Amino acid sequence: MIERARIKLSPWQQAAVAVGSAVGALFNPRRADLIAALGETTGKPAFERVLERMKRSPEGRAVLHERPRVISAKVGQAWDLPENTFGAAYARFMGSRNFSPDDRPPVRFMDTDELAYVAMRAREVHDFWHTLFGLPTNLIGESALKVIEFEQMYLPMCLLSVVGGTARFNEKQRTLFFQHYFPWAVKAGMQCTDLMCVYYEQHFHEDLEDVRRKWGIIPAPTAPK
Repeated sequence: MIERARIKLSPWQQAAVAVGSAVGALFNPRRADLIAALGETTGKPAFERVLERMKRSPEGRAVLHERPRVISAKVGQAWDLPENTFGAAYARFMGSRNFSPDDRPPVRFMDTDELAYVAMRAREVHDFWHTLFGLPTNLIGESALKVIEFEQMYLPMCLLSVVGGTARFNEKQRTLFFQHYFPWAVKAGMQCTDLMCVYYEQHFHEDLEDVRRKWGIIPAPTAPK
């Protein structure tokens, strides 16, 4: 179940939260709660479209029916899988950065349980996408992943995050991003399968390269030296 500490907002309240979150996130991009609030208050139409796509997909319907959560108690088996598997690659990604799957903020501003779950699922599979695309968690890597997320979900927050992220690049980072990572991310996000309709946890035991091929994943380019 998704936490029920949700808040119903009027349209003007939604606008106020969106503007306040956007301004706050620009000044402090590490505030995951502000980024989450921005995504929820500006992304309802996008999440509704994702929900409809999931309902049309057999695997997406299974996700909606079973509502798996990407939390320690549910994905701990990934740490015990063979080295070549997708689950083990995810575990290495999380462990190398000392990340916990329990650190995602709760959904607060979605109208229905279904939409709240879709918003939470989009938030929780973020690290699966980092693993699949082989993207680092630095400013360039996060900005590139936001391009892919926009291609996949058309969330306004993703586009705003790219704009905000690239504004903080130095000249070398900006050149690297727009010459190498941005064109790759646009192609990668359009070419791969509908990633919100994947039941990732059921594929933990599969070979990483096999699932990449199956889902049309193009790993990130190696940065030139």
